Amino acid sequence: MKFSPTALAGACIIDIEPVPDERGFFARSWCREEFAKHGLNPDLAQCSISFNKIRGTLRGMHYQAKPHEETKVVRCTRGAIYDVIVDLRPESSTFRKWIAVELSADNRRMLYIPVGFAHGFQSLVDDTEVFYQISTYYRPESARGARWNDPAFAIEWPVTERIISDKDRQYPDFAA
Repeated sequence: MKFSPTALAGACIIDIEPVPDERGFFARSWCREEFAKHGLNPDLAQCSISFNKIRGTLRGMHYQAKPHEETKVVRCTRGAIYDVIVDLRPESSTFRKWIAVELSADNRRMLYIPVGFAHGFQSLVDDTEVFYQISTYYRPESARGARWNDPAFAIEWPVTERIISDKDRQYPDFAA
């Protein structure tokens, strides 16, 4: 696996390193030792899947509050997404800044999202599936979110026709 830092400290893009042969290829997508060696959280408590029927589906911006903060590794296993993370760590030099990475079944990229970040994505094609590896168990009482169009972040979303849940539409303005 190849780990590439992003403009947001602690977040990185992970690319697989395929070993090809006449059948196709084999590649690792997870290795506890490699994650630890790169200073990344190697804990894995659960995995989840999000299926999105229609292009433009927007999910986010989600995070878990203390004491149940979570690290995520996200990969698009079918279709393509515009994956966005926002740094919510007040002590960070990149506080309130965001980046976006296109994750797709074709590019096989993963995004490592550390504790203290909100995460969301928008599907770029119909029938998109997203696979999450998560460091801690989901706790509904710690579930939080920031609105997808909050002026504190000014995220630029690529698809103007959006399908968004009422819950995601109703998050209040972000207050640090």
